[in-house]
Amino acid sequence: MGDARREDAVRSRRPVHEATDAGGRAVALRPTGPLPARADIPAPRPARSFRPTGRARAGGEPARAGTAARAAAVAAGADAARCDPSRARPPEGSATDRTVRDRTGHEEDHAVSVPAPVPHLQRSLRRFDIMAMGVAAVISFDVIGQIATGGGQAVVWIAVIAVAFLVPYALVFAETGAAFPQEGGPYVWVEVAFGRPAAVLTTMFYWVTNPVWLGGSLVFVAAGAWDGFVLSLGSGTVADYAFKLVFIWAAILTAVVSLRRGKWITTAGAGAKVLALALFTGTAVAYGIQHGFRGLQGTGFSPTGVGFLALVPVLLFAFVGFEAPNAAGDEMIAPQRDVPVAIGVSGAIATCCYLLPVLAILSAAPPGRVTGVGGFMDAARLVFGIYGDRRGPLLTFVAVLFVVALLTQGSAWMIVADRMQAMAAADGGFFSRGLGAFHPRLGTPVRMNLLSGVTATVFMAAAMHLARGDASAVFAVVLTVAITTLLLSYLAVVPSLLALRLRHREVPRPYRVPFGTLGFTVATLLVFAWIVLGSWVALFPGTLEQLFGIPYDFRAVWGVSRLTFEAFTLGTVVLLLVIAAAGYLTQRMRTQSQDDEREARPAR
Repeated sequence: MGDARREDAVRSRRPVHEATDAGGRAVALRPTGPLPARADIPAPRPARSFRPTGRARAGGEPARAGTAARAAAVAAGADAARCDPSRARPPEGSATDRTVRDRTGHEEDHAVSVPAPVPHLQRSLRRFDIMAMGVAAVISFDVIGQIATGGGQAVVWIAVIAVAFLVPYALVFAETGAAFPQEGGPYVWVEVAFGRPAAVLTTMFYWVTNPVWLGGSLVFVAAGAWDGFVLSLGSGTVADYAFKLVFIWAAILTAVVSLRRGKWITTAGAGAKVLALALFTGTAVAYGIQHGFRGLQGTGFSPTGVGFLALVPVLLFAFVGFEAPNAAGDEMIAPQRDVPVAIGVSGAIATCCYLLPVLAILSAAPPGRVTGVGGFMDAARLVFGIYGDRRGPLLTFVAVLFVVALLTQGSAWMIVADRMQAMAAADGGFFSRGLGAFHPRLGTPVRMNLLSGVTATVFMAAAMHLARGDASAVFAVVLTVAITTLLLSYLAVVPSLLALRLRHREVPRPYRVPFGTLGFTVATLLVFAWIVLGSWVALFPGTLEQLFGIPYDFRAVWGVSRLTFEAFTLGTVVLLLVIAAAGYLTQRMRTQSQDDEREARPAR
């Protein structure tokens, strides 16, 4: 552990109060005061309490070395870091530097440092782009039908979750996302709050949800819509496999494209999603006026405990993810201003896009006819009968919009989740730092994108083989696994927000939750309680029903025994824990070996 290692650590971390301008020069963030109208960082000026002494400025020149050896160590890694940011990451043990000095030489033990900024990134995301990415990622066509299977009480529980969960969730993530807008988003938050091991494990669950969900849920729903309304594919045929492969890799390709161009793909997907939902909802209202709202006649809206416990994991899964664009924080033009507004607007849009279509499906579809995998398009087939001879072309048009929306939904999650996992890998937390490299021209983590594509492809092929092409059999199981892994990741992400709020009060917060620290604490605890409930119900369905004396036939609900179900879900969780631990320990041992070799070299 010599001077070179300390200098590596210096170059690889940056205080949160520093940022870089368009030319890569370091600028200091003001600790207080309003943000300027046209920039996400204030004009450069000296910052007494936020300038590290003897440390490298973020994105700027390294601090002057005291010896020729230290200067050589800095220069040796500089060129490599320009092409592969993972090489500029700190060795284990240098995760955070919390000591700064003011001009009088006094030390203050409250500075926060975060992973070094990634080279080659361009700030291209404006407020509208962040909002569109949130809409594209969060509004899930594949769960609308699943929610509608809950009947009339699903409408009631959507409203309850929107008020009691989404509102506090949006408040705390809006404040944190604006205060800590670094690339990697939730990975950075958990790392600063709880350390690298917790961040690595959390990011693993957050990331793996998406290729599993893309390959085992979205692709099956898309194939079903295409087969039923556009072009026949069959089940388990060559055409079926070909469609699913093209769907998966098209989603991956849009994540590989540079974000300044790829953002328009997710924006188009968000527009397609809202257009399809608006067209369907309006048509359902017209159908009800013409034929009567027969679907609502046998629907009960009275909430029940059984309905609540069945729907809460799916509804939480449907409403989380508005913080996902923060994974591209260093690619936002003005994150301090735009993140809170984007989360608020996209949250309101998502609530309407769940509440109104579910109500429309229930009003049109006969009771008991709604299915999770085909609920939306099956209901569209019925209500579009009011268009007469134009029904067929309109259904085809809506089906294409439906598939495009699913595709861009998958790509939106790949864009953000792959960046998070790439930052974890580059920070020494996942097998090889090379997996965290960002392409010098595209500015995207291409290697991690490709790993996600391979994972999604393998999962799709395995699901097709195990279920023998039956989309309905695959859908419920895969959706449950995706819900479980994603909600488990929030068990660390949500507490990290409160830890950052309490431990790092000095960080400028352009937006604050009403009622200060008390309001933030209450909101965070409420969100965490929801996440704990959803995670338990997803992992151990039926246990709370038994506790409260509610009848629950496990095999009738899931089609398999409890032993089979728990072996699959808990087995998946254990497997992910093993992979995350192996990836972290592998990189840690590799770093230790490199440190030992460096120390063994004779001094020049």
